[in-house]
Amino acid sequence: MRRHAGKFRLAALFAILGPGIINASSDNDAAGITTYSLAGARHGLALLWVLIPVTISLAVTAEMGARMGAVTGKGLGAIIREKFGARWAAFAILVMLVANFGTTTAEFAGISTSLGIFGMSRFIAVPVGAIAVWLLITRFDYRRVHRVFLISSALYLTYVASGFLAKPDWSHVFESMVRPTISADPNYILMVVAVIGTTVTPWGQFFIQSYTADKRAKPEDLSYLRADVYIGSVFVSFIAFFIILACAATIHRAGLTISEAADAARALMPLAGKFASLLFAFGLLNASLLGAAILPLTSAYATCETFGWESGLDKRPREAPIFFGLFTFFIAAASLVVLIPHLPLLQIMFLPQVLNGILLPIILVFVVKASSDADFMGRYTNSRSFNVIAIITAAVLIILTILLLGAPLFHISPV
Repeated sequence: MRRHAGKFRLAALFAILGPGIINASSDNDAAGITTYSLAGARHGLALLWVLIPVTISLAVTAEMGARMGAVTGKGLGAIIREKFGARWAAFAILVMLVANFGTTTAEFAGISTSLGIFGMSRFIAVPVGAIAVWLLITRFDYRRVHRVFLISSALYLTYVASGFLAKPDWSHVFESMVRPTISADPNYILMVVAVIGTTVTPWGQFFIQSYTADKRAKPEDLSYLRADVYIGSVFVSFIAFFIILACAATIHRAGLTISEAADAARALMPLAGKFASLLFAFGLLNASLLGAAILPLTSAYATCETFGWESGLDKRPREAPIFFGLFTFFIAAASLVVLIPHLPLLQIMFLPQVLNGILLPIILVFVVKASSDADFMGRYTNSRSFNVIAIITAAVLIILTILLLGAPLFHISPV
């Protein structure tokens, strides 16, 4: 009996598996990989410790979103509109759309640079990537899209291989985790802000709740959803760990500099071997394609749910024209921006993290208040410890956002 019960629980976990892992994996998008690469290349192992509090914050906030999606069957935009009114909902959506557009552009910049390493022109790489992402979302149903997202999430393990091929000094790695380096250097603070801002994102709150609701998860699935979210949160930091490690053990050790993730992939070739370099480049391509699908999808989900328009991956374009129209617009517009000659792609990848940092504390206030409201959540409201962790996260992010906004005063740069 126990064996059958165990098999049943494992089957149930795999049936519900996805929203947490996909949401977390998509945080390691082109902008995220660029940020982690810069962190390792510029600061060596000094920022590895940041991944520990980031993992906790991501796990708690993502669990709230998944739980609200399962209990209410609604996305965050719809919840904000019902509880706080249309004006607050419109404000949250507008700022999220601005930040999302910048990050979506970063994803196509990642497609361009990663395929450029393999010798493909960006004028071919970007349109091909855009068409592939558009066809995936508009031609496949939820189950097939979900399966592709999960496979894409698993491909992040290429960074683990790159990390090992870099041959780091594992004793130094362990020491950097248990004895964190903290510096008042504005460049160091800026990089800490970037690492946090690229991992715990406002659009992630919208995505996980909408995606959980679209999956038709129920309150009785909460134990499996939590496992999914916690596995995903650990997984995203695990991958970030090896990206930082690979660049710290090679580029930082050699005293070299980089300006983007593609530079990291190229620099790894003479330092860690061609195989490590190609794995790093392939990981960037995979991350960019996943982000290029999820960011526009999140924008379409959140906007349509907030204003009561039809949405969902199981609907056809003629059944949800605004949903698929917004998705198409984001892909087409972001692709065209990347094709503009001499565009400062690094700034496009970095500046949306500023907007994310500004917006996230506001979104977390909405999330905490809504997920603590018995009218919405019944007996599934937040525990006191979860509220405390979320509030501390918001407070820390406000302070970090102020530091980030003050960065230009110090004349500092992410590169």
